[in-house]
Amino acid sequence: MSYVDEVIERVKRENPGEPEFHQAVDEVLESLRPVVDKYEARFRKDALLERLVNPERQIKFRVPWVDDKGNAHVNTGYRVQFNSAIGPYKGGIRLHPSVNLGIIKFLGFEQIFKNSLTGLPIGGGKGGSDFDPKGKSDREIMAFCQSFMTELSRYIGSDTDVPAGDIGTGAREIGYMFGQYKRICGSFEGVLTGKGLQYGGSLARTEATGYGLLYITEEMLKSHNIDISGKTAIVSGSGNVAIYAIEKAYQLGAKVLTASDSTGWVYDPDGIDVAALKEIKEVKRARLTEYKNYRPNSEYHEGRGVWQIKADIALPCATQNELDLEDAKMLVANGTIAVAEGANMPTTEEATKYLLENGVYFLPGKAANAGGVATSALEMSQNSERMSWSFEQVDKKLQDIMVTLFHNIDEAAKRYGFDGNYVVGANIAGFEKVASAMIAQGIV
Repeated sequence: MSYVDEVIERVKRENPGEPEFHQAVDEVLESLRPVVDKYEARFRKDALLERLVNPERQIKFRVPWVDDKGNAHVNTGYRVQFNSAIGPYKGGIRLHPSVNLGIIKFLGFEQIFKNSLTGLPIGGGKGGSDFDPKGKSDREIMAFCQSFMTELSRYIGSDTDVPAGDIGTGAREIGYMFGQYKRICGSFEGVLTGKGLQYGGSLARTEATGYGLLYITEEMLKSHNIDISGKTAIVSGSGNVAIYAIEKAYQLGAKVLTASDSTGWVYDPDGIDVAALKEIKEVKRARLTEYKNYRPNSEYHEGRGVWQIKADIALPCATQNELDLEDAKMLVANGTIAVAEGANMPTTEEATKYLLENGVYFLPGKAANAGGVATSALEMSQNSERMSWSFEQVDKKLQDIMVTLFHNIDEAAKRYGFDGNYVVGANIAGFEKVASAMIAQGIV
């Protein structure tokens, strides 16, 4: 049995009931075979892969809080500090009922390579809770966030672990968490990113993941002599990533036809109205059922179905495994030329394989949505310098990072004989930097 197969088998045996984590490890290690085979003796000797797939630290804790009626509730909190070979742990905090240890491990493992690809000195980590902020009052969310941070504060710091936002964790939640950290630790430091501009946040952070997704998609298409201007796109999701991906798509001359949320999706033949989407989701915090009030010519559908709409580019920006094999077949049949992941692992393994086999240009999330964490690292830099950069400065740095990132994964794929396979290229390019650092630092 090969070294890769041994480690994959071991992960599944030692981490039962964690399918998302198994999927992430399988996808990464399978594409690393050419590198691992080349250096197998050295990697085996150092147990490099075993150390790579085992978090340096897993923290699980209870989060008690009291609702507006005086009733106590208990949620479970997690922080998985996966790999610090190239810098302090960096990764978001997800608040969603689906959160469990396996999902946090999958996200933390992916974060290792995503952070490495940015070229910035940040390691991989992730955290979260099964708390659902939907339907909660501001006071209830504050109560949860303060309780969550009371425990998490023991394990994080500006040079140790710097969490950020994620699904369910926006500026409001980050603000409550930061206030509690400062209160407990008595230190005003860049311990969280995604902060408000009034207290150390970075301009362009809100837009970063969506903007970065379009910058790298544009660069990929350009490398194949395709102009993104004039193209149509379908987008899933209507959160932070989706909204600003749609906004940047318009700025680059593309037209976006869809958006979705957890209950349904909209198709707007005239192009999604970004201002309406922002008001519905960021101001009213409402459902997409309201979109038709703004655009009578649009269609609202219950459930899922975004991928049936014919378009040149597909941008899954909602959640993991939302684009399956049947969806991939629809995209290919409709002539879609490119898929770029705005969410973390939104495409199933079978769908990814089908898209690649049918000549669709495919950018995996660890590369395509790295703009968010890259700008979080830029926020860390500004905090360390006690400075604030202009929107234009941050946006230009973001664009440069995403363009460089594309060429790095493109070159890595070509170097190992996988020209055009950006999944393999992203995993190899991210892995090489982390592996070199792990080897240099000894068996730790």
